[in-house]
Formats: sequence, structure tokens, C-alpha cells
Amino acid sequence: MEEFAALLDALIYTRSRNEKLRLIAEYLRETPDPDRGWALAALTDGLDFKAVKSSTIRNLLKERVDPVLWSLSRDFVGDTAETAALLWPEPLGGVGTPPPTVSEAVDALGVMTRTSVMTELPRLLDRLDSAGRYALLKLATGGMRVGVSSRLAKVAFAQAFDVPVDDVEEYWHALEPPYADLFAWGADGADPPDTENLPLFRPFMLAHPLEETVVDLADYAAEWKWDGIRVQLVHVAGETRLYSRSGDDISATFPEMVDALDLPAVLDGELLVRGVHQGGEQGGAASFNALQQRLGRKTVSKKMLTESPAFVRLYDVLMLDGEDLRGLPWANRRKRLEKLVPRLPDSHFDLSQLVEARDFDHLAQIREGARDDAIEGLMLKRRDSLYVPGRKTGLWYKWKRDPLLVDCVLMYAQRGSGKRSSFYSDYTFGCWDGDPDEGAELLPVGKAYSGFTDAELKKLDKLVRQTTLNRFGPVREVERTLVFEVAFDSVHSSKRHKSGLAMRFPRIHRIRWDKPVHEADRLDGLRALIRD
Repeated sequence: MEEFAALLDALIYTRSRNEKLRLIAEYLRETPDPDRGWALAALTDGLDFKAVKSSTIRNLLKERVDPVLWSLSRDFVGDTAETAALLWPEPLGGVGTPPPTVSEAVDALGVMTRTSVMTELPRLLDRLDSAGRYALLKLATGGMRVGVSSRLAKVAFAQAFDVPVDDVEEYWHALEPPYADLFAWGADGADPPDTENLPLFRPFMLAHPLEETVVDLADYAAEWKWDGIRVQLVHVAGETRLYSRSGDDISATFPEMVDALDLPAVLDGELLVRGVHQGGEQGGAASFNALQQRLGRKTVSKKMLTESPAFVRLYDVLMLDGEDLRGLPWANRRKRLEKLVPRLPDSHFDLSQLVEARDFDHLAQIREGARDDAIEGLMLKRRDSLYVPGRKTGLWYKWKRDPLLVDCVLMYAQRGSGKRSSFYSDYTFGCWDGDPDEGAELLPVGKAYSGFTDAELKKLDKLVRQTTLNRFGPVREVERTLVFEVAFDSVHSSKRHKSGLAMRFPRIHRIRWDKPVHEADRLDGLRALIRD
């Protein structure tokens, strides 16, 4: 555990991507199995110990230290695991038992129940110093927050053992922690894991934002970017799985899609719900808000299947009838997809249509109508592009519709996490429910924690501390003195919010230090933007 704790400590204090890669690669090379596999799973958020929650840690600490001291310390530090690691009392007589290894800790955490955790977790903590306690608690609760994405960890594995990162991605989803077969292949030169007859997830090909780039439509094809969730349908050896963009198995949430595919294929598309919100009758898709009612459900009622039937609008085909098509140009794959669609039930599948335009300027004009049709934007795909995992420059671009902008008033601020744990960096803002000069009320409409520089964050943090009205744990209510220009993608009706509204993808576009708060926007203006 000491080596893993040292790795986390080093990762926290470096912002360099290359240095993070070096640190992880070095750890993976020098650490024996299965510790390195469990550590890799922890870094990629691949572990889940149901008995250990943040509330468990809070309760353990409040039994051992003054509850007021705990609350004040947690508020100051901003991270439960770090606060607990620092406050945990050293055992009387010192640490008598050697620190647990990572695998020993994983084994112990895996068999803990919500009852036994109250006695067994302290025994592990008593064997560690503060750095080890922090590592153990992060291992147990997840959310490392050390600036390492799943992709970065896989790149580090590839660099550690000089193997192709695309192969690492391919095998990753077929294996379970501690990834013994992956290390046997990468580190020891064994045969690669056998994935041929498994309905496993293949990493998606992703797009770069178009930004200022102008492309030649002779080289690129355009299609609509529909507002659902990107999914992959896999049917292999009689089994069908539906995967989200992150590789999560969501088959149980959309059983009708699993039943609809019965031929050997791996398909890439957009999961949508039937309706007329996007693109009208011709578009045939409901809003994302309608789809959201079905997301995350473990069981789906017959009523929901009837009232919100799902379907997949197909973008691409990766494998078909046992043939891997990813090495073919997009244009060839598109032809294969067009021939495939008639073989699929039209109740559950259709083809994402291409957008025809004379030239790029004409395409830009067509894109202007995307918001009126409630479509997210356009995709531009190079006609000769192979299907490769991740984002590769120049192959695919996403050209989203321009964001909506609204002026909101800062109402509440909350401490951030990780590197931002000492700053009030999460902001809740609202709009007026009428004329502020006639006593109108500010009602919250969204929350954002991005869109500002480090220098602006320091200035905002200072303002929050100087204008605090009330404190609610890590949250502060502030005087209504500052206006944010907020960018967002869309707004929807919401019964969960007092304002009756919920923004989608809000972020700070500009800080309006100059604007009086009574000039901020009103709820009526936001309501007029609803397209549910």
C-alpha cells in the first residue's frame, strides 16, 4: 500500500501529462501482480465496494474525534478521505502490524458488509500512516481525483510494456480486475486474451470540435448529430449487449434493443426515443429529456416500453457477419451499413441520413436550422477514414449548434474537490421570476463549475468569502452582487427545481463584473426557449 500511496501523492502534485504517464508506467513495471492490477482498476474507477460509503467514513470519524472538529476540518479540507486520513487517531502503542498490500486491502474490502465495515475498516486504517490511510479510503470509495482518466491509464500501460494502446483498449473490456491476462500479454509476452466469441465493447471513434476549421465536402460527408446517447450494439455467439459510450452495459435498461438484434454485428449509433421533437415527423425522435426518463433504470415497466419506445439511429458498422470492417474507409463501411439496414426491424433501427450541401458555406446555412429542429448539430466525417479508437486529428469533426446565452445572478457557492478543494468553485445561479424593481424573487436555474481561468477562480473565491450571508456545510449563500453570462445547450421543464426549469450543459461563458444584477434575465425568457 505504501507504493500505491506514494503514486497517488506524486500524481496529485504533478500537472504534467507526460510525468503522470511516466509515474504510472514505472509503478506498473515495478509492482508485482495482483497489486498493480488492482491499482490500475482503482485509477480507472473499476472498483466498487458497496459497504464503504462517505457516510461510513463520517460516522467512523465522529466516533473518534470531536464532531465539531470533524465538520470544521471537512469544510476546510474539502475532501472526506483526506480529512479522515489526517484526523484518524494513531493507535495506542503505535502500529504493530505491517501495512496491508493493495490486494490484501481489496480482499478485505470486498467481503465487508455494512455492519462489519464499522469494525474491519478501522483495523486496516490502524495499520497505515496518513498517506496510506488516504490511499486506502480513495481505493474504497472511488473517485481518485488525481488527474488521471481511464484513457491516460491505458496509455501508461501501453508505454510501460511497449504495446499498442489500441490493443489495450480492445482487450480491456473483455477482462476483469486485476487484469491478470492483460499483464501476462503486455508484461510477459503471453498470447493476447481470446475475445473472439465474447460480446465485448469496442472503443468508439470520436470527433474533434470543428472550431475554425473549414473542410472540403469532396473529402468529408456530413450527417446530423442527434441528441440522444451514443451506443454500441454487439451480437456475438448468440448473445446481444448494449453499451454506452463509456463501455457500461445498459442492456437491462433497454431490453427491446437487445431483443431486436439477432445477427452477428457490432453497430454504432444514437439511442433515441420515438417522437417528433427532433426534426419533426421526418426526424422521428423525442427530446433528450424524454430519453432521460429511461436512463439508469434497473427495470423497465411495460407502460414505459409502450409510451417511450427506444430505437437506434445507426451511424456506422464495425463488424458484420464475422468480418471486421474497421480497417475499411468510412465510405465503404457506409455502403455496407446501407445494405444492412433493410435486414433489421424498422421498429428499432433506422439510418442516420447524410446532409447534402453544395459547399461548406451552404452547409453552414443548413446548420443554422439545427436549433429550430432541436438537433444538436452536424458531424463531418472524412470519407476515407478508418474506424480508429479515440480522437484522431482531421478524421471526424463535430460542429454543434451555437450555445444559448443568458445572464444569471450568483446565489450560492460550494467548495470544489481535488485541486479545487480550497476554493469555492461550484456556482449556483438564478434568474428573476419577474421585475426585480417590484420585488421579484431570484430562483435557481443551474449550476456550473467550468468556463473560468485560475486567476478568475481566485477572484471569485475572494468575492464569495467577502459576501457570505449564510453557511450550509460546504455551501455558502452570497449577496446578490455578481452576474454570470451562462452558456447552455437547451432548457427543459423540471419538477425538481423551484423555478420549474433545468439547463442542459450550463457553463460560465463570461463573468459580468460590470453588469447590475437587476439587469439579469427573467424566467419568462428561459421558458420561451423550452422545446420539450
